[in-house]
Amino acid sequence: MKLRHKLEYAPVWLLVRFIGILPRPLARATGILLGYKMYFLLVRLRRVGMRNLELAFPEKSRSERKKILRGVYVSLGRQLAEFCLFPRYTRENTKNLFSYDGFENYESAHARGKGIFYLTGHIGGWEISSFLHSLHGHPMHIIVRDLDNPYVQGLVQRYRTLHGNQTHDKDDFARGLIQAMRNGEGVGVLMDTNMTPPQGVFVDFFGEKACTASGIARVAVRTDAAVIPAFMIWDSVLGRYRLRFEPALELVRTGDDEADAVANTARFTKAIEDIVRRFPDQWLWVHRRWKTRPEGEKAIY
Repeated sequence: MKLRHKLEYAPVWLLVRFIGILPRPLARATGILLGYKMYFLLVRLRRVGMRNLELAFPEKSRSERKKILRGVYVSLGRQLAEFCLFPRYTRENTKNLFSYDGFENYESAHARGKGIFYLTGHIGGWEISSFLHSLHGHPMHIIVRDLDNPYVQGLVQRYRTLHGNQTHDKDDFARGLIQAMRNGEGVGVLMDTNMTPPQGVFVDFFGEKACTASGIARVAVRTDAAVIPAFMIWDSVLGRYRLRFEPALELVRTGDDEADAVANTARFTKAIEDIVRRFPDQWLWVHRRWKTRPEGEKAIY
């Protein structure tokens, strides 16, 4: 097993180091080229993506959906390039590469001193968002799923934590969430992946029931933490990424803990759906988001 992990790690390390030494325009072009290659090679994921787009956008033609899906791989390739360049980035040399939008919404939430949940999803440059925010002196906790290969996991973690971020496996950080909020800290949460009960509850996502993690909604109500939608989107007009902070979401508090958890999870999911509708070619359509079905419903995939 250890030998296999090392053999898997070697080409990953070479690719990351190779892209990392290229000039940024060439690095981005290389990443996008790799994205196109993956689009054509990964047939199963392409089928999943097309199925998801059929569910989400029944009004669009097949050619329109294919165009969106190709854009997803361009977006992934672009993000890969930026990730490889992380060690070279400083506040000074990134002034014209990335920008903030709605920073006052972050400042208002931070001033409350009760902690912040950065509500986000696999859209645009999600890896870049936490890196950029920490680069500007605002490190956060990041809830992730550890990769199966420990060597690749170590590499990814080193890049994610270059400027003070801390990563935590999603299965091991439940208790730490409440303490982080009490300390007034920030926690980045990707809330657009398929879950299973009881950790997940069913809420609407593009008109289909999607099993979604409800833990953040429960902790947010308990701690009065601010929940801020935060998305790093590629702006094709400006030719740069924009990290957008939306105003903190108002939480539902009726006194019924379970009903509130479902209602707030639905509200969080709606915020993600809204941004995906605006930038559909930047969301991870190849994930089986609707895999878990309510009892009695037939499988989607």
